[in-house]
Amino acid sequence: MNSDSDLQIAGDILEVPHLLQAPREHPATVAEYAGLARSIAADRTQWEHLVRYDATTRWYHRLRTGPGYEVWLLSWVPGQGSGLHDHGGSSGVLTVLDGTLTERSRRGTRALRPGAQRVFAPGYVHEVLNDALEPAVSLHVYYPGLTEMTMHFAHSARCAAAAPHSAGADTVTTA
Repeated sequence: MNSDSDLQIAGDILEVPHLLQAPREHPATVAEYAGLARSIAADRTQWEHLVRYDATTRWYHRLRTGPGYEVWLLSWVPGQGSGLHDHGGSSGVLTVLDGTLTERSRRGTRALRPGAQRVFAPGYVHEVLNDALEPAVSLHVYYPGLTEMTMHFAHSARCAAAAPHSAGADTVTTA
């Protein structure tokens, strides 16, 4: 008997390729989508040169697509916001790259600084806005790819989040 352990593996497990899972080319879990967003955020060469700021409307650029998902880059000048909305049948990961954004939902209001991530399921109602004095940049991953956004025209995020499919909602198709 071995004094170190009664269980031994013959050889190096890393030398047995059939026991290892092949790395996935594309994300398949929530954690992997969040990891994709973090890896893009960490490599400024992938996105920084693409960013534009537009004082009349929010600027956006589709950065990448994969099987069933999309990655979008958005910029926000002070005062710009998304309006109260959901993402139809899509789940998502929002990651702040630069500046500070504010998210309002029925769960409250929170400041999102660089590196902050928000993961949400279909039907999640929120508003994102830049109420700071400096521009902001964010990255958004949607699965499946974003095909509609329902805008909620209520007096407050708390009202709309409590009744997301009320008469105060309009669906905007994005594809």
